[in-house]
Amino acid sequence: MNTSGDRLKTLLNECNLSASDFAAQRKVTPQHVNNWFHRGVPQARLDEIAELLCVRSKWLRTGEGPKHINPLPRIHRPRTQPRSEVPDHSALTTYGEGDAQLPFHSLRNRQLEPIDNRYLRLPRQALDRLGVDPTQALCLSMPDYNMMPLIPFGAPLAIDRGLTRVVEGELYAVLHNGRLRIHSLSKRTNGVLRLHSHDSEGFPCESYSVSQARSQQLEILGWVFWWAQYRSERPD
Repeated sequence: MNTSGDRLKTLLNECNLSASDFAAQRKVTPQHVNNWFHRGVPQARLDEIAELLCVRSKWLRTGEGPKHINPLPRIHRPRTQPRSEVPDHSALTTYGEGDAQLPFHSLRNRQLEPIDNRYLRLPRQALDRLGVDPTQALCLSMPDYNMMPLIPFGAPLAIDRGLTRVVEGELYAVLHNGRLRIHSLSKRTNGVLRLHSHDSEGFPCESYSVSQARSQQLEILGWVFWWAQYRSERPD
């Protein structure tokens, strides 16, 4: 890939966007997009297109430096800021008779089905603080490696089926062409839905227009509000 046009063409393929779909989103003709493929992305549109496709404008322009923008920014605490008292959430781990039992589900025949006698027990106090209705919550296993190291493959996680509205940067479980996926989501004003991974180098950002999401049966199942893990092995 020697030009910004080559890189744009590859990005659209990665995002499952045709030149016509992309032209409609940018309110230009398909011929404009084909011209960008051959002549390079116009300087005036570099930042706009890079931001839309979740890549750095410098990389799109020159091919140099990091390609992707991390969708989950890390917060750095200034060294001069005094330490605050660590919040005590230990009360949320105490169990009682009224605790919620969230059923584990697995994907079978493109549908989520409960696993017999498999539950995650969580304190109702914790769910109440999050505004999670236990009857709308269920548990799954992390289906892929795209959220490493934030969420390891196979880690148990809980989702709230009552929250499917996209909140920028929050984690959601989605069903995509019958496949279970976990991603951080964002949404453009034109309705384009973006799927971000924590491992943005290995799993580039994906974008889906409203029509693509409908045709590919992309459904937001719910908000991921809990996950946990054991270490896979002891250190040497």
